[in-house]
Amino acid sequence: MSSPKEHWVLTFVCPDQPGIVHAISGAVVKAGGNITESQQFTSSDTGRFFMRLQIEADITKADFEKQFEGLAESLELEYVLDYVGRPMRTIILATTADHCLNDLLYRQRAGQLPITATKIFANNDALGSLATFFGVPFVSQETKNQIDKDLFEKALREFINENDIELIVLARYMQILSPEFCEEFAGKIINIHHSFLPGFKGANPYAQAHARGVKLIGATAHFVTQDLDEGPIIEQNVTRVEHSSSKDQLVQIGQDVESKTLTQAVRWFAEHRVLLDGQRTIIFR
Repeated sequence: MSSPKEHWVLTFVCPDQPGIVHAISGAVVKAGGNITESQQFTSSDTGRFFMRLQIEADITKADFEKQFEGLAESLELEYVLDYVGRPMRTIILATTADHCLNDLLYRQRAGQLPITATKIFANNDALGSLATFFGVPFVSQETKNQIDKDLFEKALREFINENDIELIVLARYMQILSPEFCEEFAGKIINIHHSFLPGFKGANPYAQAHARGVKLIGATAHFVTQDLDEGPIIEQNVTRVEHSSSKDQLVQIGQDVESKTLTQAVRWFAEHRVLLDGQRTIIFR
């Protein structure tokens, strides 16, 4: 009886040049593999080539990597090879708003989101019962001053490094991470931010939106960088609202859009569908 095939996802970035697809396809065939999904993109802005493949093969992932290493070096590939559908080890940061956290944890438990939420870190106890309901470890620590914030980030670093955390999700976490933390985990932190036209800053953005009679409200999921709310965008959604919508209705509509947008961004990231091209993202849907 033949052993079951392994199913991997291969993503890579390299300088654009003729023959890349031919060389990669040949390497997969030589290793006895079969390409089940393929997407590619060439950035005319940066001169880089991006590709995502799903591959079935009889050999092990380790053996394939040994065969693939020489080609990867010759093409200057920055690549990741992972198992299709493997849950990505994730931590979630939160404060008091529960809508994004609830959606992430529900979809994880329902098998709709390929992550494993290993722990929830919060600067408030408000969401402890929600974490308990979903069976996810929860820890809270106040961040009222700089000493508290430094201790909070120290605990985050230790947990991330000790538990091989691959993704950090800010589920309406209402604190600013230090530039050092953002730099250390660049490309691994996803945040959700309301995005109105026009943009309303500060407290009570939905009240400001209601007062100005906006017709579109939405949300943006993006990577976190040292520049507040200006990191590379992963996903955006908008929805129409009417003049008759109350402030409470705007909040409910906005929270639904935020949850949907953050969850989609996390799903794409966990499925290795998000690649960085400078300040832009390439999304292989």
